[in-house]
Amino acid sequence: MAGQRNQGAVAFTSMPTRQTQPKAIALISGGLDSLLAAKVVKEQGVHVEGINYFTGFCVEGHTHAIRNRDRTRHKRNNALWSAEQLGIQLHIVDVIDAYKDVVINPKHGYGANLNPCLDCKSFMVTRAREWIEDNGFDFIVTGEVIGQRPMSQRRETLPVIANESGAEDRLLRPLCAQLLAPTLPERMGWVDREQLYAFNGRSRKPQMALAEQFGIKEYAQPAGGCCFLTDATYATKLRDLWASRGEKRYELDDIMLLKVGRHLRPRPHLKVIVARDAGETQYLRGYRKAYAHLLMTSHNGPMTLLEGEVHDGDAELAARIAARFGQGRAASDVQFDFVTAAGVARSLAVAPFKPEDIAPEWYV
Repeated sequence: MAGQRNQGAVAFTSMPTRQTQPKAIALISGGLDSLLAAKVVKEQGVHVEGINYFTGFCVEGHTHAIRNRDRTRHKRNNALWSAEQLGIQLHIVDVIDAYKDVVINPKHGYGANLNPCLDCKSFMVTRAREWIEDNGFDFIVTGEVIGQRPMSQRRETLPVIANESGAEDRLLRPLCAQLLAPTLPERMGWVDREQLYAFNGRSRKPQMALAEQFGIKEYAQPAGGCCFLTDATYATKLRDLWASRGEKRYELDDIMLLKVGRHLRPRPHLKVIVARDAGETQYLRGYRKAYAHLLMTSHNGPMTLLEGEVHDGDAELAARIAARFGQGRAASDVQFDFVTAAGVARSLAVAPFKPEDIAPEWYV
């Protein structure tokens, strides 16, 4: 039977018979490319299941669900939604801890921001290769297209991913396969190379046309990134976090909080996180037992967290910043309850900062 393992390696000893359906695991990001790649292979009679790796840096389904301004967006996990459209099972795998080394020490470096795209893809294909070996599957499917992304999807980097992951020619890229050497699934007859594609370049028009051909009417933004590490603003916040700690390390709560609120660092030891709307205020309330925080009592205003050591005068400074963004911004004083991380509370009354009082360099 195809896909049998011997001492940790996959041995493909025979071509599948009519009674043996080849099996593939498809990396599903939630974007159009991965959806189409899985669809192309599934249409050829291959049993396809999806896999999605949760790193903590995903854009969709988090800030969109929190912020008031994003209420018109679909509140969904696009990877799950894609799997539903395909009619396949999706395995969501938590790799938060294992992924840290990819972010902190990328062998191939970062892209324009803190995106370790080449290391990331190698990591995920490695995990997929381990998965097919453990589960008796035959090959891996990804939605990569030559020339689409400047770091990880160049002709010279695609072999790097295949080699470093150990997937070698068990890695099939259906959307650009005709521009690459035939892979094992093609040579074994599990898929017909003539029914694969030769997409290349940054344009998504061929993918959109293929989606229409398949009758796929709704999908995530074709050119949209799905990782906060590609975002310049987020990368700046993460660098600031590392600089404040004197080392490159993070936990899940750290990287989740970087997605929410205005982040200001008025003093080297102190960061102030101010909610931007009611949705973010509600979200930040979930952290009020872990962080020192400010609750505006005299007016409607944002939830504010204080991160770092709170020294004399820090709470008052943070309160003046928070007051600037509440409904008491024009008042002579605004009242707060300040609660330390240990749960000790006291009242504060401060004069709100004017816009010009907040130094531009405070914004992270």
